[in-house]
Amino acid sequence: MLREKNHIKQKVFAVANQKGGVGKTTTAINLATGLAAVGLKILLIDLDPQGNASTGLGIEKSDRSINSYSVISGETNISDAIRKSKIPNLDIIVATVDLLGAEIELIDQDQRGYKLDKQIKSLKKQLKYDFILIDCPPALGILTLNALTAADSVLVPLQCEFFALEGLSQLMKTVEMVKLSFNPSLKLEGIILTMFDKRNNLSEQVADDARKNLGATVFDTVIPRNVRVSEAPSHGIPALLYDHKCSGSVAYMNLAKEFIERESVAL
Repeated sequence: MLREKNHIKQKVFAVANQKGGVGKTTTAINLATGLAAVGLKILLIDLDPQGNASTGLGIEKSDRSINSYSVISGETNISDAIRKSKIPNLDIIVATVDLLGAEIELIDQDQRGYKLDKQIKSLKKQLKYDFILIDCPPALGILTLNALTAADSVLVPLQCEFFALEGLSQLMKTVEMVKLSFNPSLKLEGIILTMFDKRNNLSEQVADDARKNLGATVFDTVIPRNVRVSEAPSHGIPALLYDHKCSGSVAYMNLAKEFIERESVAL
């Protein structure tokens, strides 16, 4: 795809859900890969102390000396923390457990919610990326606050299980709080239904309830529960590369297409 700088629609998306195990990081990795596969320039920022997005893209823990903690603490300029992944058009800023310390270190600092925002604004001036995805930790703390303050929109993976919608309401309240106090332009980009099991009536019920209550905010594409998708991180590659024909990979490619259509990106 030919890209001219004046055609780049730079946007920042926080991939967030305070509940763990909902497919948040898997969605961040595979959506980023799907977007990169069609020629878009993507940066994935791993802001989760667990560093699962970094592991899922094959970055060894011993090879993460410059990371998102360095960026958010101000020790490193964001441009110096960016590294190429194995996937063309997809760059990453890796994470380490040092991020756990950021929650404590930033709590008494002025402008503590804007540390990442300031760095990303400086990066945007370079017109280097079409989209920046931030993989948030599964908690509504200072790290997630920084991501939401820096983001234009929020993408929410929603697991098709019993307590999913209950947890979503808390996240929505947090988004509204961030809009009022930190980032008035922040919006909810969309809900991505994950871990859908067509054999389970509860999955259908959660999906129906989500669409009934949230309407067009919910993406049409549904991500199924899939063993091959679960296996991929242990090999250090996205599911789209591990097995591009499995149902999960096909769904993530469809999600990338739907995402692009929503963003009206000129390919």
